[in-house]
Amino acid sequence: MAGLWFDELEVGQRFEHAIRRTVTETDNLLFTTLSHNPAQLHLDAEYMKDSDYGRILVNSCFTLSLMVGVSVGDTTLGTAVANLGWDEVRFPKPVFVGDTLNIVTEVLELRDSRSRPDAGIVTFQHQAFNQRGELVASCKRSGLQRRKP
Repeated sequence: MAGLWFDELEVGQRFEHAIRRTVTETDNLLFTTLSHNPAQLHLDAEYMKDSDYGRILVNSCFTLSLMVGVSVGDTTLGTAVANLGWDEVRFPKPVFVGDTLNIVTEVLELRDSRSRPDAGIVTFQHQAFNQRGELVASCKRSGLQRRKP
């Protein structure tokens, strides 16, 4: 099992995920159109030339999905029951096509599930950094995680 069981997680445990990802124009275009988001700031280079950023911004929902997705292999792959929610989602700096993101995850909280004795609830803090080490995204994510059989 690639993911960890609830019993194998510890508060303060930190994961510096080996997978890094350079964001492409195709990533942004596909995610933006698949999610029916017609915002010019994600699709219209001419419109964005005169903006504060001077170029297209990567869809923040893509950044959030990538950040959480990269963490799955090291934390919850095959051991998660369900994602329970995302809190405190922040994007302190923009992501642009060509940025390479690396993700860090920390276990913030562990508690027993009252309704499922075979599982516990884990709260992760995910952070995404660009190639310059700037924090570009963060969130807290809660999930229902299986205990070791």
